[in-house]
Amino acid sequence: MPHFDWITPSLRLTFSMDADAPVALASIRPSSSGALGAIDPLLLQPLVEISTIGHGRFPGGFRHVDTTLGAALRLVDHRETVVEGVHELRIRQLHAGTGLIVVSVLRAHAEVAGFQSWTEVRNAGGAPVTLDSVSSFATGAFLIDTSATVDDFDLVHGDNDWVAESRWQRKPLRDVGLARIDRELQHHPPRSRCSISNRGSWSTGEKLPTGVLLARDQPYALAWQIEHNGPWTYELGERRHGAYLLLSGPTDQEHHWSRQLALGDTFTSVPASVAVAAGGLEDAFAVLTEQRRAIRHRREADRALPVIFNDYMNTLMGDPTTEKLLPLIDAAAAAGADYFCIDAGWYAEGSWWDSVGEWQPVARRFPAGITEVIEHIRARGMVAGLWLEPEVIGINSPLARTLPDDAFFSRGGVRVAEHGRHLLDLRSPSALAHVNEVVDRLVCDYGVGFFKMDYNTMTGPGTDATGGSPGDGLLEHNRAVLDWLDDVQVRHPHLLIENCASGAMRMDYAMMSRLHLQSTSDQQDPVKYAPIAAAAPASLLPEQAGNWAYPQTGMDAELLTFSLANAVLGRMYLSGYLNRMSEAEVAVVREAVRAQKTVLTDIERSHAVWPLGLPGWEDPWLAMGLGVADGALRLTVWRRPGAEASVVLPLPTLRGEAIEIEPFFPAAQQGWAWSWDATAGELTLTATVAAPTARVFSINRH
Repeated sequence: MPHFDWITPSLRLTFSMDADAPVALASIRPSSSGALGAIDPLLLQPLVEISTIGHGRFPGGFRHVDTTLGAALRLVDHRETVVEGVHELRIRQLHAGTGLIVVSVLRAHAEVAGFQSWTEVRNAGGAPVTLDSVSSFATGAFLIDTSATVDDFDLVHGDNDWVAESRWQRKPLRDVGLARIDRELQHHPPRSRCSISNRGSWSTGEKLPTGVLLARDQPYALAWQIEHNGPWTYELGERRHGAYLLLSGPTDQEHHWSRQLALGDTFTSVPASVAVAAGGLEDAFAVLTEQRRAIRHRREADRALPVIFNDYMNTLMGDPTTEKLLPLIDAAAAAGADYFCIDAGWYAEGSWWDSVGEWQPVARRFPAGITEVIEHIRARGMVAGLWLEPEVIGINSPLARTLPDDAFFSRGGVRVAEHGRHLLDLRSPSALAHVNEVVDRLVCDYGVGFFKMDYNTMTGPGTDATGGSPGDGLLEHNRAVLDWLDDVQVRHPHLLIENCASGAMRMDYAMMSRLHLQSTSDQQDPVKYAPIAAAAPASLLPEQAGNWAYPQTGMDAELLTFSLANAVLGRMYLSGYLNRMSEAEVAVVREAVRAQKTVLTDIERSHAVWPLGLPGWEDPWLAMGLGVADGALRLTVWRRPGAEASVVLPLPTLRGEAIEIEPFFPAAQQGWAWSWDATAGELTLTATVAAPTARVFSINRH
């Protein structure tokens, strides 16, 4: 079959180019792999699936494959470019009947065995067309690259919810919706699929936009993430022959999205990244980690990796005042924090929830002005931060009455209200002027250098205020948010912004490619936080995974250590009444901060390992480590209530090695013992102290 290869220093992709069929991606392999053998055309999945009102699917069903437009696309040309180590491939196809020009764009960084993919659709015909789904990527290459069948693959995917984030599962494809039928007898493809999607403006409100396909008995893994701060979907299923993976942004079926293209109009799908590894799960996440680093818009300001104290979690909880803050600021500085963030409530006379919008400090909380507090933060050697939820206006805010209707999401002419808030539409010049005024005033007038940017309210399907579908209104707003963030950081290059979003409800790489830090949860129980912290590097760069540590005075010594250990291998987000602690308790906090700052020296070169596999929500023992290129490993191990006293951790990369194991945090190790079986590559840990208990170890080759 005619084909062409796209080869980068780290990646080799093979595309079919039959004149009588649409282009298909037949193979995704690391560049070290040899040339692909014969391609079975029956196994090929078209690279693009696209449907419009009037051009659906055949056969019909809920799936987003088998589109009649996708099947009728034909190659026009393909073009490769390389600019400063970034390889780009543009594949242009034509649908002759409608005049649609469809361009698949793939972009890869030289050092990464992965790429971004999106689809551009232009109406070069005559009549308007209404798109209702456009894939960002589709392929069945995971079967062509292996001798495996659907029965030999597992899907690794994640559920997400408020205070129950990053709950990963690994299941065979047959157990997640791909029913086995006799395809020869039926003479049709199956209609079943595994569909994972997320709705509304919380891009990770229920599901994570990241997945991994693992060949169970072969060294092959395919990983992906959809990079959109709104609705998305991915699905897997079987074809008449072979199988497919499809990645997409919003669709009509799932998300009330459609877009009319007049003559000359172009629509661009949301981007997605795909990574391939000749290994297992950790290898796949390592490549995805490097892809995240490659696509991140990292500024000079982001090179600083501050330890941030925030006054909210298990502390002031939205009730800051000068009297309460000043001793906390002193204690945070003494503990080693670099930034101090005043969280919610600083602008509110009473309830802080439904009055948001004006973002003016109130005299009741700060009798001498909030500048007194901010200057105190600076005097203690820290950068001042504020909590901000810029995309909403509380229903009881004066701005709900003074801003024009076009500033807000609406449906059928009625302004959307959810959880006590109206939602700003950043396509609106008046909404954009408002949020810019707020940010510029707080940065320029008060010298704020950090925002904890929250987003606690969902939009629902979107807005039809400008006459299009609700889903398209949401998509355009989502893109306006990204443009706004880019502009803010150009105007204020030293400003750092945390992506909170109600604790990881918008934890996607449209946002995280731009922002400094992601709060991984609002979870207030340190024991329940442990699996969230342990799983965070599957969704985030380790250097962006903001894990809360909120030690409290009077805590049992082991629980105090446990709460701090949650944050050592990541980005420590410190809270708690440090000013009320005994000297012995403060000493433990200071030691944890010093350990965190040691981790930060090489965290941007690290990759996560999970010796016990990705953590389960109820797992009694948890383990997550960060390894760097020289083979050094720092490893956090948690023992939760109900766990046996001992656990065996496989460390296959150290098998046969003599290693040195040292306590990292706390340095004065008591209550834990360990032994190393070099032949088996297994580390046995025994905790003689009662659970919950946790330790961080440093492991090095001799």
